[in-house]
Amino acid sequence: MSTYTHTCLLFICFSFALPCQTATAGDKIVSPESINGTTIVAAEGLIELATQQPQLVLIDSRITADHREGFIEGSISPPNTDTTCESLARIIAALNAPVLFYCNGVRCGRSGRAAVIAVDCGYTNIYWYRNGMEEWQEKEFPQVQ
Repeated sequence: MSTYTHTCLLFICFSFALPCQTATAGDKIVSPESINGTTIVAAEGLIELATQQPQLVLIDSRITADHREGFIEGSISPPNTDTTCESLARIIAALNAPVLFYCNGVRCGRSGRAAVIAVDCGYTNIYWYRNGMEEWQEKEFPQVQ
């Protein structure tokens, strides 16, 4: 592993504020299995959650180009690079409001980083769809294009 790759892996681990459990698939990073302060849901769990909590805020943390390719209905797309306490406050009414973050899947760290930022900002009802669009598309669930 090159020094650059190792440094990047360490940066990503520390940005998640978790014990470093990075695994690689080729040169791609695999997101952590959990993030303190979040509840992980699978595709069916997302559907159930959205049905039970219509006020759920769905945040697609992918880059704009990925969002244009297709997204989960009802999601909004502030990319994780724009995620701050201030930007979250503009779209999430209260710190206890239910919010779910997703991105492309386990080899995409964007939603995980955004979820960590939300935890650090004091949000308390955070869901993380770790498997993201990869699982959503595999299950052939509907997406908006």
